[in-house]
Amino acid sequence: MSEINFKEIKVNYSSRGKGEAIVFLHGFCEDSSVWDDFISTFKSNKIIRIDLPGFGSSEAMNNPSVELFADVVKSVLNHLEIKTCTLIGHSMGGYVSLAFAKKHAAHLNGLGIFHSYPYADSKEKKASRAKSIAFIKKNSHFHYIKQLFPNLFPPAFLSSNNFLVNKMIHRASSFSQAGIIGGLELMMNRPDNSEVLKNIKCPVLFIVGKEDEVIPFDKSMEQTALPDMAHIHVLKGVGHMGMFEATNETRKIIKFFVKFCADFTKINSDKMVNI
Repeated sequence: MSEINFKEIKVNYSSRGKGEAIVFLHGFCEDSSVWDDFISTFKSNKIIRIDLPGFGSSEAMNNPSVELFADVVKSVLNHLEIKTCTLIGHSMGGYVSLAFAKKHAAHLNGLGIFHSYPYADSKEKKASRAKSIAFIKKNSHFHYIKQLFPNLFPPAFLSSNNFLVNKMIHRASSFSQAGIIGGLELMMNRPDNSEVLKNIKCPVLFIVGKEDEVIPFDKSMEQTALPDMAHIHVLKGVGHMGMFEATNETRKIIKFFVKFCADFTKINSDKMVNI
């Protein structure tokens, strides 16, 4: 892993390969390692993965927001001198990706919403997150994490993949309590970014888990009507973690989408040159 400094905090990232750039952003209580096996077959792309502040090896941020996290992503891209990319955000990473699209749309070839959506938390969800913060402060984040991860997978997958789930629990337990609370606060306070999808000019990918207990299925499908150009994939029998539950299928989906976005960008650039 390499690192940059962003507003006096250390942010870790990894970059490898050449070709069209893909940036993968992890979800809440995850870090860039969730993509370790997933990206193994991406041989024709430049792959950037970032530990968002408070997760993995990146330091926690005071008063975090999706807008600040989006600026972290932009700072990494600036450091690597990458002008455009396809951005794939899982869960919380999807919230950050939407904030990035709102602030830095010109730098996107494509936007991937992977088990995520643009809507703000409901009152009930905000109250649930506030309750989680209180629980962590009282009982430590380890007990919270131990309850969190089993709910991300359907029972059938969970029963035969205990090692994976325990590995994720162990990994997340090493993150700071401040980072996890910051992530909950960030999600609780994020704005509704559905207008971003209505106004976006680049193609948008939606990967939806039919059995996702985190992102309501009706809301997942509602968002797909917002952008002008949408690639929609509903994964049957899959919950919230498609990179593990349907690795080969989601790899193929993202590879096709990145190639489509590259071709779409080139065609439109050529049109502008010819005008």
